[in-house]
Amino acid sequence: MVNSIKQKSPGILLCLLIAIPSWFLGKLIPVIGGPVFAILLGMCLALLIHQKQRKTLNPGIAFTSKKILQLAVILLGFGMNLSEIASVGLTSIPIILSTISISLITAFVLFKLLKLPSNLSVLIGVGSSICGGSAIAATAPVIGADDEDVAQSISVIFLFNVIAALLFPTLGGLLGLSDYGFGLFAGTAVNDTSSVTAAATAWDAIHHANTLDTAAVVKMTRTLAILPITLVLAFVRTKKSASGSTQSKANLKKIFPYFILFFLLASVITTLGTMLHVPSEIFTSLKTVSKFLIVTAMSAIGLNTNLVKLIKSGAKPILTGFCCWVAIALVSLGMQHILGIW
Repeated sequence: MVNSIKQKSPGILLCLLIAIPSWFLGKLIPVIGGPVFAILLGMCLALLIHQKQRKTLNPGIAFTSKKILQLAVILLGFGMNLSEIASVGLTSIPIILSTISISLITAFVLFKLLKLPSNLSVLIGVGSSICGGSAIAATAPVIGADDEDVAQSISVIFLFNVIAALLFPTLGGLLGLSDYGFGLFAGTAVNDTSSVTAAATAWDAIHHANTLDTAAVVKMTRTLAILPITLVLAFVRTKKSASGSTQSKANLKKIFPYFILFFLLASVITTLGTMLHVPSEIFTSLKTVSKFLIVTAMSAIGLNTNLVKLIKSGAKPILTGFCCWVAIALVSLGMQHILGIW
């Protein structure tokens, strides 16, 4: 336990050192926001870190980008009652199903046209449509993808994560989206939890809204799609190879996003607290902590984004990621228009 803390401390401390100025810069320039500053500072600093330093920092950076972000999302559950979560989740399901379908179809078409490796195409399609790196990490062992495919697909996904976090708040404003509409848009059209929260936080800072709650619920509803898609991919691989069955079963126990259950528990506590007239300031404080932890996690995401590797990934994977990303955004907005939300 002590050794684990010592191992992770340097990376966590670096993320905090980036997060603190990013937090205050976000307050000064809300049109950009703390999460985006953290991503950009992390990306710039990543270029200056030597390989030996990277080995020391990686455990803490990985812990921050995953566990700290999950903790931040759990804390978002405080201040949200169950009826709100159920309402937003159900409303978003038609949009989620549409965006997942168009992303997978787009990836399959480009797989045929560009003659991409099949595993790379699947990883980009799944990563774009569900939850970025988490979906890629869950899917890769099921389909037997190698480390190079995983690295390329994650790099491509991170590229469009950063672009979405930077551009979508401005795009949403130009399109005249409501606060609720942008929450649905961010939750369905941005592929990774980190960038969903970054985009929603930036929107909230600009419009003095509370879009982050909506975006978080939509994103976590969408994250549950990991389960059926991974099961289908496991079944397909099992049909092709008898050895795929064992690997798939081992992986399925690890892919469920358990932090969503804690998010729901936090909302249960909030609902009960409201009934018992617990002071709202308590929940407000927890949400402020959550927003700072999101900025901290964004620092780790920036530090994990390898610009050199992105350039070396090649045009075909980036083009596939771009087409999936654009298709998802257009379908998300189109479905909102059809449903009368926009």
